[in-house]
Amino acid sequence: MTHYSVLAVTPTNEDWIPGYIAPVNALIAKHGGEYLARTVSHERLEGQGEDAALRIIIAWPSAEAAKAFVGDPDYAPYFKSRTEGSESHHFLIEGKDDLA
Repeated sequence: MTHYSVLAVTPTNEDWIPGYIAPVNALIAKHGGEYLARTVSHERLEGQGEDAALRIIIAWPSAEAAKAFVGDPDYAPYFKSRTEGSESHHFLIEGKDDLA
């Protein structure tokens, strides 16, 4: 079943970004992921709280594929640079409707 990574990322240091994008794009594709959105163009329509600078949505063929990406040893240095250089929140959401 399709799963979605939904991330909110606010860089605290932008030095990591140029070296992150191309290799992580390849790693996401390696695990069957596809970016649906990677944008600074977003607005809050409801609720309160601090807004993230960047919103990212990635579609995965399964939860296992998403977790394999996150756990890939080749991703580890990029994960470290992103989490040390930003305030990041990553949610994995199952693509189903539990209320239907």
